[in-house]
Amino acid sequence: MSILLVIAAAAAALLYMLAWFRSGRPGVASAEATESSPAPAAGSDAGSLVLLAGVAAHAVALYAGIGTDTGFRFGFAQALSATFWVGTAMLWFEGLSVRVEALRAIVLPIAALTSLLPLVFPGSDFSSEAVRPLFLPHLLAGTLAYGILMLAALHATLMTAAERALHGPGSDAASLFARWLDRLPPLLVLERILFRFIAVGFVLLTLTALSGILFSEEIFGRPLRLDHKTVFTLISWALFGVLLIGRRLRGWRGRTALRLTLAGFAVLLLAYVGTRFVLEVILQRG
Repeated sequence: MSILLVIAAAAAALLYMLAWFRSGRPGVASAEATESSPAPAAGSDAGSLVLLAGVAAHAVALYAGIGTDTGFRFGFAQALSATFWVGTAMLWFEGLSVRVEALRAIVLPIAALTSLLPLVFPGSDFSSEAVRPLFLPHLLAGTLAYGILMLAALHATLMTAAERALHGPGSDAASLFARWLDRLPPLLVLERILFRFIAVGFVLLTLTALSGILFSEEIFGRPLRLDHKTVFTLISWALFGVLLIGRRLRGWRGRTALRLTLAGFAVLLLAYVGTRFVLEVILQRG
């Protein structure tokens, strides 16, 4: 195991948790914060600077863990780690225009954990596949799709919690949670952000699916097979496609949009991460 991987992964986890403590954990939101308050520019506060440093350290850890001295390694741990790296990086950029402190409280602890997973699960050797010309672009598009749609799913989770808090009983706990959610933009703004991420993620997922179907032999060295990964990917693609069409033609929003978003990402998670987890951890196969 590379010493660079150990140092970078540990640094990323530490920086993510420090950023969470500084600006993302529940309870740090001021009671005076309001939805109309201007969002701080990314990089203008200590929490954002620490988060940016964590994203950089995480990138180094991914580079050291995937492109090792012994070849190209990838598995469910690397997929999860790369997914949350993409999501965390986009979360930092999103903070340029809107308040995302409450969303950081959800993302950063998970990102810290996933940055350490490759230390325990080194993945399988894909050196022979990596020399194929379309393998790395296919993998990159798929990883970006995972990351962006993961962030969309977390948006949907937070929007669900916010909606329940607004319509729930006015207990002290609910009031505390509502004050924490004050650092979010209004629900309509969150909804626009949600569909922006879904649209971009859907385009990348389409590129991933098309490249896998049309160029299977160039990417994987074999004809297309309807295995679990392919079937789950196509189901997820169909769910997100139906959601975008319904939004366009029928104005779908609210709970319908949130449920389809969460269902689409859950199926997508099973497509690769779930399959690799079963092969590598449960069945002990590469």
